[in-house]
Amino acid sequence: MEITWWGHATCTVEDSGVRLLTDPVFARRLAHLRRRRGAPPPARAAVADAVLVSHLHADHLHLPSLARLAAGTKLLVPKGAVRAVPGLRRLARLDVVEVGPGDTEKVGPVTVRVVPALHDGRRVPVGPRRSPALGFVVSGRARTYFAGDTGLFDTMAEETGPLDVALLPVGGWGPGLGHHHLDPSRAAEALRRLAPASAVPVHYGTYWPIGMDAVRPHEFHSPGDEFVRKAAVSAPEVRVHLLDHGQSVRPEVRR
Repeated sequence: MEITWWGHATCTVEDSGVRLLTDPVFARRLAHLRRRRGAPPPARAAVADAVLVSHLHADHLHLPSLARLAAGTKLLVPKGAVRAVPGLRRLARLDVVEVGPGDTEKVGPVTVRVVPALHDGRRVPVGPRRSPALGFVVSGRARTYFAGDTGLFDTMAEETGPLDVALLPVGGWGPGLGHHHLDPSRAAEALRRLAPASAVPVHYGTYWPIGMDAVRPHEFHSPGDEFVRKAAVSAPEVRVHLLDHGQSVRPEVRR
């Protein structure tokens, strides 16, 4: 069982011979954002049996990155995504499956269970809410939770069940985070509630608005280290793996 962090919310989860890719974003720039740490992932990062897309925001559902996937790759997207993001229709060579909380999908010997997230699932910040934001629990040899982008909510641990690994967002791409996000403090509290054996902080330190990395660099670089410090207090029994971009880890599995 192995986890590779490619930057932002993009991870490869390898379990039981199956490769799952989360929220793939391989671009050097996204509108006003620039990739400030880590080179864009290599071609092998786009190799996956299935891709898990947590919500419709462009830094999570990135059409040019999805276009790099091989024909026949299973693409799990939130319900309503194809209607809300017409560009998905151009990816006809992919096996696009719309899912919502409570759904399960088999990918070889691995089961992917869809769980809710506390986040705005719309593609743009105006208009009706068209799709839910999601998290995913991957069950193979290990039980791995990919939280997507979410705030802290009361039933988080109940929804996920027992876990071996948690991939938790601990920051963002700008100097401010709303309530429906996890900052290092809220992520550490989520870790205490979830009580996995291991955790990997994600969704920080990759993309940053033009010029902001020079003005407020601590808000860009520090969330990972801050999460490690806070997790040591809130959940000292959990081993936290602070990865560099492109780095892999084989986390502890309880069973």
